[in-house]
Amino acid sequence: MADTVTIRIDTDTEHALDVLTRDGTNRSEAIRQALLEAAVRRERLVEMKRAFLSQPMPLPDGTNLADDIAREREGQIQ
Repeated sequence: MADTVTIRIDTDTEHALDVLTRDGTNRSEAIRQALLEAAVRRERLVEMKRAFLSQPMPLPDGTNLADDIAREREGQIQ
């Protein structure tokens, strides 16, 4: 037997449920599907972050943006 989950519904959640059930899907199935889709999106985001962070960093180009910004604020660069 599956566990039951209780949630509090606010105005935004009620609207989202209306959108998700407009095609006749019952609330329970709509919530279950939304939860599964959210988990897939979160896992994909973690994988994309991991892939990005595993890329080698490019070599510095000699530009120090912090120094450039500081000089610009002091009026040394136009």
